[in-house]
Amino acid sequence: MLLHIVARGRIGRSPEAELVERYLKRIAWPTRVSELPDRGGREPERPAQGRRILLDEKGEILGSATFAERLGRWRDDGVREARFLIGAADGFSDPDRAEADLLLSFGRATWPHLLARALLAEQLFRATSILANHPYHREG
Repeated sequence: MLLHIVARGRIGRSPEAELVERYLKRIAWPTRVSELPDRGGREPERPAQGRRILLDEKGEILGSATFAERLGRWRDDGVREARFLIGAADGFSDPDRAEADLLLSFGRATWPHLLARALLAEQLFRATSILANHPYHREG
């Protein structure tokens, strides 16, 4: 299953970009990052067997093991792509939220978009590590 991050704004060369790249390189699953301008631009076409996950402050707060379970279930059900969207500064509209398969939150705090990408990349690495029984994740 492809793990695809679609983010508004450019990350450029920055410490956050290095962190995102570091975690994505560690993931054994295929990954892809697409950047869209802050306004306009079109989301890449979605495959029929895909899931659309919006990072949103109003979303579910999932523990790492639960997040891994969800990814593993999608993978086992034949989902071809899990697409994670990081919106612009104003977030997502209500119609966007209604269309999502999952609204995911990293807590009630507001995170800068570049850090949200890094947090997402780390959680994707952690989830795939959990599913592979790799010792990276340590449960309480």
